[in-house]
Amino acid sequence: SFAAGIEFVGVDHMCGHLLSIFLEEEKPSFPYIALIISGGNSSLFLAEGYNDFTLLGRTRDDAAGEAFDKVAKLLGFDYPGGPIISKLAEQGQNCIQFPRAWLDEGSLDFSFSGLKTAVMNYCNREKQKGNDLNKSDICASFQEAVAEVLIEKTISASEKYRINTIVLGGGVSANPHIRQMMTERCLETGKNLFLPRPAFCTDNGAMIAIAGFFQYRKKDMTYNSDVYS
Repeated sequence: SFAAGIEFVGVDHMCGHLLSIFLEEEKPSFPYIALIISGGNSSLFLAEGYNDFTLLGRTRDDAAGEAFDKVAKLLGFDYPGGPIISKLAEQGQNCIQFPRAWLDEGSLDFSFSGLKTAVMNYCNREKQKGNDLNKSDICASFQEAVAEVLIEKTISASEKYRINTIVLGGGVSANPHIRQMMTERCLETGKNLFLPRPAFCTDNGAMIAIAGFFQYRKKDMTYNSDVYS
């Protein structure tokens, strides 16, 4: 920026995910509820403008993507584990009753550390019994537990704030099962769902550029440090 003599726009990484949907032809109107799920974040936001985001809920421990990677490592899979679990889950059944952490009544926060521990304990018990692990069923049941909490909390936020538009973002939102479940729940509840294509869900320069564009247009040259306040 200094060498080229052009202005520098600081962009918060989360703002990029929150606005990645505007890279698509079909764009939402404000306000909307945004679920951002990635390796480092599981957060719900109220988006009221291109530079106006309010944090409604966040993970208290492991993020969704982090839980996917840790469970994948536990099962002996390579990193990143999310796509491997997603693929194996297609061959398995949701037949293992793993816990859902709903937390305090009305809370929009997330917690996946207990679920990760439950999967570990289940695997240890099965090994002690001398049983082979059905990894496909473990993946399907684990994925279902993560998806159900993510989706139901998002629907709850939509109803609490009386906003019928929902947007997904972040690398984990590329997960086909989460996308399908969210689509079905939005149809059931009359919500308008906007999904970035998978290429725009993962970290990319385009989302940072469009967030920077909206900040520059506002002449706000610093990143939004209030996103997590």
